Amino acid sequence: MEYTALSNGVKMPVLGYGVYQVSPAECERCVRDALTAGYRSLDTAQSYFNEEQVGAAMANSGVPRQEIFLTTKVWVEHYGYEAARASVLESMRRLRTDYLDLVLLHQPFSDYYGAWRALEDLYQEGKLRAIGVSNFYPDRLVDLASFARIRPMVNQVEIHPYHQQTEALGWMKKYGVQPEAWAPFGEGRGGLFTDPVLTGIGKRYGKSAAQVMLRWHLQRGVVVIPKSTHIERMQENLNVFDFSLTGEELAAIGALDKKQSAFFSHQDPNMVEWFVKMVEARSTRRGTGTET
Repeated sequence: MEYTALSNGVKMPVLGYGVYQVSPAECERCVRDALTAGYRSLDTAQSYFNEEQVGAAMANSGVPRQEIFLTTKVWVEHYGYEAARASVLESMRRLRTDYLDLVLLHQPFSDYYGAWRALEDLYQEGKLRAIGVSNFYPDRLVDLASFARIRPMVNQVEIHPYHQQTEALGWMKKYGVQPEAWAPFGEGRGGLFTDPVLTGIGKRYGKSAAQVMLRWHLQRGVVVIPKSTHIERMQENLNVFDFSLTGEELAAIGALDKKQSAFFSHQDPNMVEWFVKMVEARSTRRGTGTET
């Protein structure tokens, strides 16, 4: 495994295993498989509802805790100082750990400044080894990096060949923020897995389009967290350190950029309202005791 050094010197694996949309029923098995395959970075979140399963898998894996780089994320309904702090401590309980390697603020809405101050304090208390954000567009990232006590060390955003985020990467570099890609394959939307440029490059190296995409991310300095529920695919995703793309190949992939999200824009007021309704619905479920 290769590593990148965050702005505070903490080393983070450049390739990890993400559990977004991995159901609680199969999450523990999948995380055990990932650790068996060789992954040493795990990415979960409060909003994925599988932190307990990730914690159980780690505890029963036989892999020492200090060998695992563990990330979780604070959800919007837990923003504000006190709520964010309590939620992180609760995540630690669910994950069966007394420290976290990285905690991110999941969305750029509500009182993220209060939540960030909670992460800053937990970081300075030694409970968190690194702190960062997710889905922060350049304007929000520069705002937080400029006025917070501690700058974000990571920003996890949508990046893939059809949405390359070149401008955003430039701003992250300026402020010393490590980019990390969620949906590094764009979930295959728009035919990414069968794109002739990606498959053509893959044939030259005996690699799949997915492996070419991961290699492209890594050569751009982007950390990746691909998700799969099949151990064979997990192993395939790890097998990307034995080849390098040429400048010509990187340029060919660069030309695929559509410069728009394959999912949604956090700057769309309708999408912001959608997040608000989600938070309200979950708060209602908690109040009636129906949320798990």
